Amino acid sequence: MLQIGLTGGIGAGKSTVARRLAELGATVVDSDKIAREVVEPGTDGLREIVTAFGADVLAEDGSLNRPALAAKVFGNDENRARLNSIVHPRVRDRAVELTGKAPADGIVVQDIPLLVENGMAPAFHLVVVVDAEVELRMHRLTTSRGMDEKDVRARIAAQASEQQRREAADVWLDNSGAEDDIRAAVDQLWHDRLLPFEQNVRQRTYPGRGGPKIVEPDPEWARQGRRLIARVTLAAGDKALRVDHVGSTAVPGLAAKDVIDLQLTVESLGDADALAETLTGAGFPVLPEFTRDTPKATDPDPEHWRKRTHASADPGRWANLHIRAVGSPGWRYALLFPAWLRADDDARAEYEAVKREAAPRFTDIPSYGDAKNPWFDQADARAEAWAEKVGWKP
Repeated sequence: MLQIGLTGGIGAGKSTVARRLAELGATVVDSDKIAREVVEPGTDGLREIVTAFGADVLAEDGSLNRPALAAKVFGNDENRARLNSIVHPRVRDRAVELTGKAPADGIVVQDIPLLVENGMAPAFHLVVVVDAEVELRMHRLTTSRGMDEKDVRARIAAQASEQQRREAADVWLDNSGAEDDIRAAVDQLWHDRLLPFEQNVRQRTYPGRGGPKIVEPDPEWARQGRRLIARVTLAAGDKALRVDHVGSTAVPGLAAKDVIDLQLTVESLGDADALAETLTGAGFPVLPEFTRDTPKATDPDPEHWRKRTHASADPGRWANLHIRAVGSPGWRYALLFPAWLRADDDARAEYEAVKREAAPRFTDIPSYGDAKNPWFDQADARAEAWAEKVGWKP
């Protein structure tokens, strides 16, 4: 099943998005709701909170007095960490239980207010962040919920910043407008991205790429690369020696195909094969036909250039995952080439010109790649000379 993380700052309208996703057919697991359930009267969670913070956090009817607890927690990092250690494991366990009841072809949306703060983004196929201007959020909370303005500002300050949320967000939904606008945005996300993404993961396939198309450099490529690296690193576990953003989109200022290329370094291709199912489940199905790179003059033996290749199943973000054994020539070259282009302005401009000339002449990626080989034949020696001159090491 497809796992989606949904988050956003207080007052941003995350609940509106969650409701619409549920209407469309998603299984929504609401962490706030679970967090209330695990501290209801008679639960171990509530008993542990009373032990930790005192009986004055209880209301007269024996339920949790949330304002009293909040007064002890907000602004006190030690108390907040203590409370989280009580509540979060229980919420996590219950969320896992509810997720397990979703259909195998389902889309599970985990509504988690502190997803970014707790570093949970890599655990999801996709992270959706709902946002709105701070002053608008203030207005919503002080009017519709009757919250105190000082309390609202303290809560907002205690949550992740916009920059931190953007770092985690695969999808950014601006909820500053009318409710109809955000519902329409959710509908488009559901039909254009989430449904085909789920189908691709389930069927172990990836979206078609079409012919090569060169686009202007996008500053977001680096951030997108970091998100994918975090997911692959988590999925691969201790078999991942390192994961790097490689290829043209790893070179700032270089026009390229809008594809993020990653390299997962492993001890051996045996480890790569052992990860095939795990990576497929994480949204990177295997491309069985791509098992070796084109040999370079530094090592012409084709056997030394073997690899494994996966591709992202996400129709909203094309990405390739190349898995190579540490120390192999293909592994080294994948790291050398973008490092050289980042350092050599002339080489970068040259390569961009080659790409722009070749792309319109082909309707498939392999032919486009072959057309660039003559340039690579002479560029490889230059990259090696640069590496030796500056003492570059992978």
